[in-house]
Amino acid sequence: MTDKQAATEEIIADTMANPSPAKSMGDPGITPLSPTHTQQNDTDQVQTQLSFVVVVAIDFGTTSSGYAYAFTKEPECIHTMRRWEGGDPGVSNQKTPTTILLTPDRKFHSFGYAARDFYHDLDPSESKQWLYLEKFKMKLHTTANLSTETDLHAANGKRVKALDIFAYALAFFKEQALKELSDQTGGDFDNNDVRWVITVPAIWKMPAKQFMREAAYKSGLVCRENPEQLIISLEPEAASIYCRKLRLHQMVDLGTHTTQNGFSPTDNAASATNQGDRYVVVDCGGGTVDLTVHQIRLPEGHLKELYKASGGPYGSIGIDYEFEKLLCKIFGQDFIDQFKIKRPAAWVDLMIAFESRKRAAAPERTNPLNINLPFSFIDYYKKFRGHSVEHALRKSNVDFVKWSSQGMLRMSPDAMNSLFKPTIDHIIQHLTELFEKPEVSDIKFLFLVGGFAESPLLQHAVQNMLQGRSRIIIPHDVGLTILKGAVLFGLDPSIIKVRRSPLTYGVGVLNRFVEGKHPPEKLLVKDGTRWCTDVFDTFIAADQSVALGENVKRSYTPAKPSQQVIVIHVYCSEKERVGFISEPGVRKCGTLRLDVSGTESTAPRREIQTLMQFGDTEIRAMAVDVSTGRTVKASIDFLSH
Repeated sequence: MTDKQAATEEIIADTMANPSPAKSMGDPGITPLSPTHTQQNDTDQVQTQLSFVVVVAIDFGTTSSGYAYAFTKEPECIHTMRRWEGGDPGVSNQKTPTTILLTPDRKFHSFGYAARDFYHDLDPSESKQWLYLEKFKMKLHTTANLSTETDLHAANGKRVKALDIFAYALAFFKEQALKELSDQTGGDFDNNDVRWVITVPAIWKMPAKQFMREAAYKSGLVCRENPEQLIISLEPEAASIYCRKLRLHQMVDLGTHTTQNGFSPTDNAASATNQGDRYVVVDCGGGTVDLTVHQIRLPEGHLKELYKASGGPYGSIGIDYEFEKLLCKIFGQDFIDQFKIKRPAAWVDLMIAFESRKRAAAPERTNPLNINLPFSFIDYYKKFRGHSVEHALRKSNVDFVKWSSQGMLRMSPDAMNSLFKPTIDHIIQHLTELFEKPEVSDIKFLFLVGGFAESPLLQHAVQNMLQGRSRIIIPHDVGLTILKGAVLFGLDPSIIKVRRSPLTYGVGVLNRFVEGKHPPEKLLVKDGTRWCTDVFDTFIAADQSVALGENVKRSYTPAKPSQQVIVIHVYCSEKERVGFISEPGVRKCGTLRLDVSGTESTAPRREIQTLMQFGDTEIRAMAVDVSTGRTVKASIDFLSH
């Protein structure tokens, strides 16, 4: 390597640019010069942790949220946030509901239990003006062209910008955490001393991860000029980091239904797991179920991902939707739609009542589950239909839901179990397919984590499916597993050394046209040279292993010497092998933008060397002008504009 190249490599190592927005400006005619993969030393990559005094992780969940933190001086000691005011019967309130309330003039009012209780106590005529949102996180997973303009609907039907809502929520957690840290340390705690971690599902695509980062910038959690202060953690990865450190008395083995004793309490799960052990983490949350397959690499206990993250929208809110469908069947879709708009606070009440009964569902349960119907439901139904709720239940053909004289819906255990069935079936089908993959053999443990993992019905179904092939382990504080793991990840982001790419990424390029190899319709003749257009130049293939700090290197040359900005469209596909960007299933998913202004040189052909990193939780890009050795501003943007 020449000195100049070495200097170039050094500059690139120093100027890791984080993903940031860039407007698309049309594809230039780019020809790849030097497709190579380089492995960089981990030591170059890992930013020194010492600049932060504390790591605060925010678990922004679909149904509930919370934060935890640890001081870098005492990394073993993870503090979970103070107990919240409020809380529901039968629900441990270490976390708070992911609910947010805005005033009629769209200013932030409250979050969590405080938001729910205030909204609930408003007069119905007044509550129609207030904007109440819950379970809104899933919008980031389900929106195809996610942008900073994407809308959410409040309970009263009004639209609000998703970015504002996520930013308000993050600002709330920033304020709460800094207040607690100030009380702990006895002075005003400086936000610059915090490394923030935000958790997201592993199956989220890049736009959703970038959206979270944009919301963090907007909320003032971190500033755009200092992107390293925030890291994005993948939920099942965080759970995996935590489970790997579990002591045996901190978990339940479903096979024996005992807390793991008979070992000395200092034993880690890592002492139950040995070098090379493979395990699956199933993170069952409110919105998504996320699966990760890891292998432990001793002596340091680093983790290696064996199969790309998988899962889907099979979280516990699926059961709420089934309950809603059941209500529509009994009382009519038209009534339920009207009731939700006209009596939004009572609808929230009804769903809270259902939530506590949902938690009481179990495989061997024989006595019925009673769900309190709010008085305004009974009253409004009578006005709407002209007959009673009791009459509707008798008339409907739903025989396993009865009316009790105390004003409750009485559900047989079978009726409740049938609400769980579609969601659990999805999870079991997914697990079954995963365990059939050759990479997913010899799995020693299956860790069930996340709030939904507490469901006996789900536990029972997973046991039936595995038939003793792997030990099923549930950590004691199953709802806080991700939070604690995210703190550990923030303390040492290099703990996961090898990941698998969820998608194939690449760009469209021109290659020399080869007769017989390239399709004739792709032929383009330019200045007498025959080119093949739309060739997919693969940066990384789906399910390919990528080490932390591994770079994909490409060189691009501006189409015209006067060009100020090179904009390159990034394409992705679920398929491992892609030939052309025009193939079915290939879509444009982002923009790589190289700002080459001010780097004009006398060189006859300018070469911009671009390095991309795919081994982290976010994709990063950086670039350098080879002839001058100067850094070129590089950013990669996945949001729609």
